[in-house]
Amino acid sequence: MSNPVGMSRDHVQSASRSAAAGAPLSSAETPFLELLARGASADAYEQPVLLARAEGRPTERIVALEQAKLLALRVRSELEGRRRREAELSALFETAHDLAGLRDLDAVLQAIVQRARSLLGTDVAYLSLNDPARGDTYMRVTEGSVAARFQQLRLGMGEGLGGLVAQTARPYVTDDYFKDDRFQHTLTIDAGVRDEGLVAILGVPLMLGHHVIGVLFAADRRARVFEREQIALLGSFAALAAAAIDTANLLTETRSALADLELANEIIRDRSGVIERASDVHDRLAELVLRGGGVHDVAAAVSEVLDGTVEFAEAATAPARALEASRAEGHAVRHDDDWIAAVAAGGELLGALVLRGHPGLDPVDQRTLERAAMVTSLLLLARRSAAEAEQRVRGELLDDLLDARDRDPRLLRERAARLDADLDAGHVVLAARLDAVAADADQEAAARRRLWSAASHLAATRHGLAAARDGGTVLLLPLETGDTATALARRTARHLGTAVHEAVTVGASAPVEDLAAHPDSVAAAYEEGRRCLDALRLLGRSGDGAAAEDFGFLGLLLAGDRDIAGFVDRTIGRVVAYDERRGTGLLGTLDAYFACGMSPARTKDELHVHVNTVAQRLERVGHLLGDDWQSPARTLEIQLALRLHRLSAPAQR
Repeated sequence: MSNPVGMSRDHVQSASRSAAAGAPLSSAETPFLELLARGASADAYEQPVLLARAEGRPTERIVALEQAKLLALRVRSELEGRRRREAELSALFETAHDLAGLRDLDAVLQAIVQRARSLLGTDVAYLSLNDPARGDTYMRVTEGSVAARFQQLRLGMGEGLGGLVAQTARPYVTDDYFKDDRFQHTLTIDAGVRDEGLVAILGVPLMLGHHVIGVLFAADRRARVFEREQIALLGSFAALAAAAIDTANLLTETRSALADLELANEIIRDRSGVIERASDVHDRLAELVLRGGGVHDVAAAVSEVLDGTVEFAEAATAPARALEASRAEGHAVRHDDDWIAAVAAGGELLGALVLRGHPGLDPVDQRTLERAAMVTSLLLLARRSAAEAEQRVRGELLDDLLDARDRDPRLLRERAARLDADLDAGHVVLAARLDAVAADADQEAAARRRLWSAASHLAATRHGLAAARDGGTVLLLPLETGDTATALARRTARHLGTAVHEAVTVGASAPVEDLAAHPDSVAAAYEEGRRCLDALRLLGRSGDGAAAEDFGFLGLLLAGDRDIAGFVDRTIGRVVAYDERRGTGLLGTLDAYFACGMSPARTKDELHVHVNTVAQRLERVGHLLGDDWQSPARTLEIQLALRLHRLSAPAQR
């Protein structure tokens, strides 16, 4: 056995010389110092005591030897602990050095599990990486494994020991996996572990910041208790491993980007005539960025270079299939006679650059369009930080309109004017909510942030307001001339759904006016929008948009102000107007017709007219109300409108 670190033979001999010089050692201590000096095993420390007893030495001598033995064993244990810690630190430093020299991700992962197995002296070491798309963690690399089924395991979040580590970001250890009921055992996982013959398992999370990217394991095929120091050691090693994985991924991405650049350079070298045009594009786009140009400036500059018409299109207005294909492939794609280049940041679609009327486009011009789309995304992201501040201000104003109903109208108008919003114009309040439920709280919060961001961007471009509320988003958008609350709700649902890649349901209020003077109308309109939203979801129309007017007589229940006159006008208003202009009795004929069970023969007796007169009047009603006016749904609404009209007529007179 080697000498303990920190107490070599030279150290012990030096101590002996110091003792001889003026600090003499007792005769009981001397044999144990010699044992320490040569690094003897723990059993050897019993020999001096046993020898003294065999020789019949005095009790005082034996007691002194026992005390010296205990002291020497304590020193030996301390020295071995220091040696072990120094060896572990040395191994960690060597690991960091080795991992820093690796550039290939597969080589990095293989080195990680090999070193983990060596450090802890286990039968098997393996590493799993999280798959965000599937929401699980899968076996990536193994060392010492012999079972094919084990090497192909996938663990759902919370399943088995590894799934629990990946879910909770905490280390877990067991000395006998199959007898440990803390873990969610599944047939697939248990079968793989049983094939490998594993018993004791230690797993620690691979962390990047606050996010778990995988799990590092060490396992034995026999029962074993992993000590606290070993758990801490594997955790420290996992930290190095996570950083190495991140570095390898970054290097892979860098290589990919460099490969793209190299390909672009090859194309440019092959086409000397295109170099000048590419340089022109670079200069123009750089100048645009430096002087604070916008996306439409980029489109105009690229239009000149490509000798065509390039336009920036919002994500909601661009061809959906071509836009998604461009985002997924990372290249411009052809759509009929146009080319579409997605403007995206991460997983979010911000819009598209559309090159009109260019069915044929060479690779260099295609790359030019793609670069312009990249610059456009950078410009949009650069403005997002400023836009987010404005979005918060817009959200605060809308919150005040919803909650603080005693605000000064003049101050509300001034705040709105600074945001380019006109509170005196007609507006619609829209309640928007995501339909999908995220797997965990973090994903749910992220999805709501994406919805709020998309809604705020829409509100800013439409001179409106947006705020997060009640697990969704509320928008206050101006109603343009000729537009309806229904049309606005449907457009908003499509726009937000495209922006966040999920179905978004939108309920709209009836138009409201003069919001600054009557801020309480905003809260009432919001409640109406929420009722419409809930009705859409109950009716299975998730991902759609609607207002109270779309629900027929049910709209009376959903509308905040119970707009009876509006319902009557929408349902039989044309018949009422016809009677008023012509002095006819179509309303009376309708009343009698329904009262007589929709029988023309009985109706003519009730009205004392010829049956042909009844038929002519009903035909005129059909022209006014539409061919489907006698369908069950329409007749129910028409009869209700007739009754409400009769009830309200005395009050009107």
